[in-house]
Amino acid sequence: MKVRKVPQRMCTGCSEMKPKKELIRVVKNNEDLISMDLTGKKPGRGAYICKNIKCLEQAFKTKRLEKNLGVKIDDEIYNNLRDEITNSDCKVL
Repeated sequence: MKVRKVPQRMCTGCSEMKPKKELIRVVKNNEDLISMDLTGKKPGRGAYICKNIKCLEQAFKTKRLEKNLGVKIDDEIYNNLRDEITNSDCKVL
């Protein structure tokens, strides 16, 4: 049996390569609405972040998330993303 390659993605916050399933996808759709995609199936431009608040804060502070998604991210959207990570079933480190 062949060994399958595990898809790797880079975290926008810490710039570490990790398996895709260990990361959260943040998506910008064609109406420029930003949301979390826990399934990895939503259409739109995506960026990946580790499942912890520190990486989200680092990505927001350095504006890497804005650059990857190609849209300005308000503090309100950032707070919503932080709340979703905190309240979701994701493991917060």
